[in-house]
Amino acid sequence: MLPIDGLSEVEQLFVETVSRFVDGQVIPSAHDLERSNTYPEALINQMKEMGLFGLAIPEPYGAGRVSALAFAIISEELARGWMSLAGSIGSHTVISYLIDVFGTSEQKEYYLPPMATGEIRAAMALTEPGGGSDLQAMLTTATRDGDHYVINGTKTWITNAERAGVIGVLLKTDPHAKPAHKGMSLILAEKGPGFSVSRSLSKLGYRGVETCELAFNDFRVPASAVLGGVEGQGFRQMMTGLELGRVQVAARSVGVARAAFDAALAYSQQREAFGQPIWRHQFIGGYLADMGTKLLASRLLLVHAARAFDEGRRSDLEAGMAKLFASEAALEIATSSMRIHGSYGYSTELDVERYYRDAPLMIIGEGTNEIQRNVIARQLVERGHLL
Repeated sequence: MLPIDGLSEVEQLFVETVSRFVDGQVIPSAHDLERSNTYPEALINQMKEMGLFGLAIPEPYGAGRVSALAFAIISEELARGWMSLAGSIGSHTVISYLIDVFGTSEQKEYYLPPMATGEIRAAMALTEPGGGSDLQAMLTTATRDGDHYVINGTKTWITNAERAGVIGVLLKTDPHAKPAHKGMSLILAEKGPGFSVSRSLSKLGYRGVETCELAFNDFRVPASAVLGGVEGQGFRQMMTGLELGRVQVAARSVGVARAAFDAALAYSQQREAFGQPIWRHQFIGGYLADMGTKLLASRLLLVHAARAFDEGRRSDLEAGMAKLFASEAALEIATSSMRIHGSYGYSTELDVERYYRDAPLMIIGEGTNEIQRNVIARQLVERGHLL
């Protein structure tokens, strides 16, 4: 891994610790866990002990927030071993960040300490079965009833849903607001009567960690569950969180791409054809050249986006570019790695086919790449410049 300038000494040690964990614990067990779609309980518990669920939680609620850059590189390392593990801390970290930035003092004191240790894990509920990336068209509502809200609706593709102690649900508290986003709120929901995990979704990749659909049927929550205590702020809050979320998806993309590239680079030197290592053949060498170039470009865009976030600047352009490019590159690199491995790459005996199945998720997650292009174009026009 290339050294990263800008990490503190503590953050660098943290990254190195995670890297050793990936090499020593994750890579040896990921293949079998993924093939059997087994929840990685032991690995998750080790991640809790390492403090990986408190990366966005500052003192005094946790051990201290790390930079977005450190969070990105840690996520990349986890994804290099098994992308599902990086996904398990993604939405949790976004929700903990939003509680810290926008939450009331009571919400911070109640949620953040147990979230920092992983005792309480968080999920993020945005997508609906009929809405996809069009968040303003969502149908899930929360109607005020005295000191409570009554929630009705359905959310889907929710990571951590079964094991989450709190779920940040984006919904409409004013369905008639114009524009629609002004009527949206983010509610911190804990499970209870009227709130059910209606089904678990079967997936091409991203296995081992649960992804579910949620149903709300007259589910009651106290009015104090609205993030920040004020209605109508949910869309703005979530857009801020998604900047960090998209940095993390870009990091997961780089991690998968690294694993696929490293496998191809090693195999191309070991495998011989026509009396020489296959990397010496023009087509294979060309694949490696393109893969290496796109991987490095992805990492640089990731670092650029994370630094923009750390500087407190609006970073939807930078995060969108990193997510767009890195996710597309990850799929290309995984595909090329399979080509280089030939029939072995198609076999479930090697991890190459897993990279090929995991990579497409990042093209879709945290806003499809078609949405990212819209975000990027709009920001380019608003800013009037790129460099």
